[in-house]
Amino acid sequence: MNSDKVLDARGLACPMPIVKTKKAINELETGQVLEVHATDKGAKADLAAWSRSGGHELLESAEENDVFKFWIKKG
Repeated sequence: MNSDKVLDARGLACPMPIVKTKKAINELETGQVLEVHATDKGAKADLAAWSRSGGHELLESAEENDVFKFWIKKG
């Protein structure tokens, strides 16, 4: 999936992936896609809930070599 910006949040524990994601998505225009890479197992539920509550759309998520990848469309 194509993204406009990639955020490397690997090695960060909760709540830092969310904090970094919020900062990164604020730098994007509405409709652009942020790709987030995280290793925190809680990130899957956290980013899904954060996306919904913030009016963003979690387009896709995947796990690859113990890295969780998320594509979030800015609302």
